[in-house]
Amino acid sequence: MAEDTHPELGADRTLLLVDDDESFVKRLAKAMEKRGFIPKTAESVAEGQAIAKSRPPAYAVVDLRLEDGNGLDVVETLRERRPDCRIVVLTGYGAIATAVAAVKIGATDYLSKPADANEVTNALLANGEALPEPPENPMSADRVRWEHIQRVYEMCDRNVSETARRLNMHRRTLQRILAKRSPK
Repeated sequence: MAEDTHPELGADRTLLLVDDDESFVKRLAKAMEKRGFIPKTAESVAEGQAIAKSRPPAYAVVDLRLEDGNGLDVVETLRERRPDCRIVVLTGYGAIATAVAAVKIGATDYLSKPADANEVTNALLANGEALPEPPENPMSADRVRWEHIQRVYEMCDRNVSETARRLNMHRRTLQRILAKRSPK
């Protein structure tokens, strides 16, 4: 039996972990089990939704970008089946726009990958009143610009022409920016 390191977990300690990185999800499952959770893993949107529909957990950690689609679909299914589920979204791309979208549809919080088990646990159990610690490595100006472009792009439903118009930018310039990896 796992040691009770977090009494605020409550009686229902079920946890769904959805990530297509098999080694990461297995490591996280073991670490979360040591913290008192009862983890169940899924490596796809379809698998995550199936678990959410059959046995909706009290907690969930969902990667945004999965091989078979968008993790937001799993978040929506969880919200429908279990409105009190505490959901943390992981994003390997650090795209704030999609993380904001995740929070709007019901995620409790979001974390950039690589996130460790302590960060995940703290985000799942946060009561929302305490302010988070300021970042040790704040974003560069280039990164802030990139994030803003990503946000507008998401708000325009990923329509390049509309995004370029709203940003007062040439469409081809925008396409080049979107094709590149995010700056550090």
